[in-house]
Amino acid sequence: MMTSCWSTLPFIFLSSCMVAASPPGCKIRITDRGLEMLKFETQKFVEEELSNITMPEMKGKEGRFQYTITDVKIMELNLTHAELQFVPGVGLLFDVQNSSITLSLQRQILYWLFYDTGNINASAEGVNINTVLNLIRDEDGRLKINNMTCDAKISKMRAKFSGTLGRVYQFMARFLTTGMRFLLNQKICPALDHAALVHVNAMLETIPVRTEVDEYIGIDYSLTTDPVVTARSLDMNFRGMFFELTDQNDTLINQAAEPIIREYDRMVYFALSEFFFDSGMFSYYKAGIFQTDIIHEKMPKDLEMLLKTTYFGTIMMLNPALIDAPISLQITVNSPPKCSVKTSGATVVMTAVVKVMVLPQGRSPVQLSSMTMETKFNAKFSVRGKRLAIHADLRRFKIFSNQSALESLALIPLQAPLKTMLQMSVVPVINKWTKRGVGIPLPDGLDLIEEVVEYHNVSISCETC
Repeated sequence: MMTSCWSTLPFIFLSSCMVAASPPGCKIRITDRGLEMLKFETQKFVEEELSNITMPEMKGKEGRFQYTITDVKIMELNLTHAELQFVPGVGLLFDVQNSSITLSLQRQILYWLFYDTGNINASAEGVNINTVLNLIRDEDGRLKINNMTCDAKISKMRAKFSGTLGRVYQFMARFLTTGMRFLLNQKICPALDHAALVHVNAMLETIPVRTEVDEYIGIDYSLTTDPVVTARSLDMNFRGMFFELTDQNDTLINQAAEPIIREYDRMVYFALSEFFFDSGMFSYYKAGIFQTDIIHEKMPKDLEMLLKTTYFGTIMMLNPALIDAPISLQITVNSPPKCSVKTSGATVVMTAVVKVMVLPQGRSPVQLSSMTMETKFNAKFSVRGKRLAIHADLRRFKIFSNQSALESLALIPLQAPLKTMLQMSVVPVINKWTKRGVGIPLPDGLDLIEEVVEYHNVSISCETC
């Protein structure tokens, strides 16, 4: 049903403006403009389903004529006057008016002792189909078609016999077309009902609801409420929450604002609250991946020399023999990182404990110092296909000693080298994780292109989003 790409997609990242009891972390809006594009895909889907209708064999007798009609095939559907609309509070309406269907069938006619076979070309005109799909949230939190109402009518049918006796049989067209029109009327709605409740629901089941992101975390994209359908849009509220795979019940409490979309100009809107990103970083923090050791070949030689110079006195007091031992940095994030979104963009604040260690051969590591590192990253978001990706750049960096204010002063010369080390060693590792991205709740066959990313802070999001 949906096999092409949707374009011109704005993504709105909202900051806090009001607190809801259990707000969604993610919201998707499909507008009437998006529905207009979807109409053509729906029309193709309906045409394909109707073309697979099978008609039973028809037998009868009219005066001295005995006939058998077989191999009824739908050759062409011309659903030129089709509309797809929102039905407020219900779902979607697909309406076809004044369209046509072309059929081909084989005849076998016996008149007295004369037996004749041939082809009959028939056409159904004034085809009107009215279907309403009721959309709900199922027990797994997935979008589902709950039921469908359908009404199909064919105004008239025409039949044309081929062969040398074609004109002789034209008088049979009246009762043949009457029977065929009755059968077609009886077949259209069951075919569409099966297509909607089986095929379309099977496609909707491909939308990720609760799935793994990588070996550490997963994401919950279950709907929190039934879809909200108005005359202009279809709004879907998703939980938009990450979780650690080894402890899926220990998740971050959503205290962020509900993402609010107030616009209808584009086809699709995808809004994410700060909770979406905070829950992801909380889950990674719990999984213990926000820690790394800068050691051996990872340690820049000039930085190692600077660290030995800075802590020369400490090393000498501990043991002068340690002066030739390698130096390492143990970096451990000590609290879940926090995301903040404003009109200027998104930032992530992260605090970590950095331990300077000396590694004597054959002995346990010796701690030279412990300091706190405060960092702020700029986060840029992009979407390709079905994946949301993040690219981080180090914006601010600050370190201070956990032991004394005097040592904090001594650490000033380390600020620039440590920042460079993070930019060259740690940030690329972070971006390696995040560039793979996370899937967004779309069915198979539907990708997103030409996105427009917009950032909104408190005042703007409440007034103009």
